[in-house]
Amino acid sequence: MSHTGPPPRWRNCPRRGQPVAGKFLPMKTMLGPKYDDKVQEENRFHPSMLFNYLKSLKVKMGLLVDLTNTTRFYDRNDIEKDGIKYVKLQCKGHGECPSKETTEMFISLCDHFIEKNPAELIGVHCTHGFNRTGFLICAYLVEKMDWSVEAAVAAFSQSRAPGIYKGDYLKELFRRYGDVEDAPPAPELPEWCFDDDDGNGEVDDDGSAIGQDSGPSSSGSAPGKRKKERLKLGAVFLEGIAVKGVTQLTTQPKLGEIQRRCQEFAEWEKSGFPGAQPVSMDRRNLRFLEQNPYKVSWKADGTRYMMLINGKNDVHMIDRDNTIFHIANLEFPFRKDPRIHLGNTLLDGEMIIDKVNGQPVPRYLIYDIIKFNGQPVGHCDFNIRLLCIEKEIISPRMEKMKNGQIDKSKEPFSVRNKPFFDIHASRKVLLLPIFRLPNKTTFI
Repeated sequence: MSHTGPPPRWRNCPRRGQPVAGKFLPMKTMLGPKYDDKVQEENRFHPSMLFNYLKSLKVKMGLLVDLTNTTRFYDRNDIEKDGIKYVKLQCKGHGECPSKETTEMFISLCDHFIEKNPAELIGVHCTHGFNRTGFLICAYLVEKMDWSVEAAVAAFSQSRAPGIYKGDYLKELFRRYGDVEDAPPAPELPEWCFDDDDGNGEVDDDGSAIGQDSGPSSSGSAPGKRKKERLKLGAVFLEGIAVKGVTQLTTQPKLGEIQRRCQEFAEWEKSGFPGAQPVSMDRRNLRFLEQNPYKVSWKADGTRYMMLINGKNDVHMIDRDNTIFHIANLEFPFRKDPRIHLGNTLLDGEMIIDKVNGQPVPRYLIYDIIKFNGQPVGHCDFNIRLLCIEKEIISPRMEKMKNGQIDKSKEPFSVRNKPFFDIHASRKVLLLPIFRLPNKTTFI
């Protein structure tokens, strides 16, 4: 039932409220025609019904923000073909309020839209259009329109009675924007909340089984008992600089596919970031230096990233939070045939910011390779891996740059291999003048 019928308690839930502060129209989610055989005609809410309502008000809606944690309810194309911009901001509806990151994204999105389109409405809906919707609209009124949290909650209640009816949502609003002790008690649940459960059992507001992965946190059918991947919305790729051509990936199934492929390439059987973790150089670990031919390098003041190369315009980077960023306009030609783009390759490295003529320049320093063109080179000796990085990753790019086939000015950042030295050269590395090295530097 959770994936075929309407969400629980949806049928008799009021379709929409009245505009809030002249800016926001709160509503429940629309359901496309595929649900018509399960919803009586008097209870339906197609996208076309929204458009008819807007025409009756003689107002224009320029933006619709969908907060549901699923994409099954209606076709976004039905919204966009009527000239309304559609934005999916997935937000769980069971057991947790909108996070601070989600709230910041919503406020930034709406503020930017209102600045450019002050006369147009913003439609906002979760499943029922009360709790997630009300929380974020109230947050905007407080942060951007200087309303008190009490006034914001009251205004939303008047526009979409009975307003926010989950007590934990009200307490969190007052915790963030006032005094939690001043939070009003949750209103009585409206009658429609007791209707139409259909025996769904333990499901969230979107009708998905609790614990089921229906949102961008993690998707799909990874084997084993992996924990659900967490998604950090509004993640920053590199602090202190805007890097062109880099966008956070938040949509499924692509997000889950990239996360799982990285984990599989790294032979990582758990959830989360699959990269190796640093080991402290304490007295107990010093003995390992006698047992294996370790190498030494300088440690940049950078940000750890793995890079998955899957083909042309299919390059992604993965940070420690397992956040995925798509990297546009970054080419990795195959050495044996430069017309072909490299694929099935997983690198490890760090993003740094160098200063060149006083200007910040982002660079990716590769210091390891786990998979090359599908081959498990991560099992090879480290010297061989360093050679592979130089010969198969860096050199083919440099060759195409020399031939004018890669315009590095159009790339989001430069790519280099990080130098390593035999452990016997540690003293020389430590004595290198710091001004000769890129970036702020410590040593390992």
